[in-house]
Amino acid sequence: MQHVALMAAAEAARAHAHAPYSRFAVGAALLCADGTVQPGCNVENASYGATLCAERVALGAAVAAGQRRFTAIAVAGPAGVALSPCGICRQVLAEFSPDGGLLVLMRAADGTPRQARLADLLPDSFGPDQLRTD
Repeated sequence: MQHVALMAAAEAARAHAHAPYSRFAVGAALLCADGTVQPGCNVENASYGATLCAERVALGAAVAAGQRRFTAIAVAGPAGVALSPCGICRQVLAEFSPDGGLLVLMRAADGTPRQARLADLLPDSFGPDQLRTD
């Protein structure tokens, strides 16, 4: 799938966001290794800590559908705002990209496409290797 199409899927998912508190709608589209795309949008909650980011919604739905391997994720937010996955989303995505090779597609504030590998956004991530104590 082309990057433009994946970003368009993230934009489409953004339209379904539940963001009554921040009014900051975010959409994500996760490209699975088999070529399927799993969309997600942010789901806010009056108890702010219970809010789910679009990236984690997409990932959770993909995992629930049996997917475990991903090649890219696109994230779309309001125009005029540079957007990148938050730290929690980066950590959760790292669980499924142990080599950090997941491609993250975003836009700069001026709308220019940007991309980075997850490893560049989350260097020295915490993972299974840190849990080994033997």
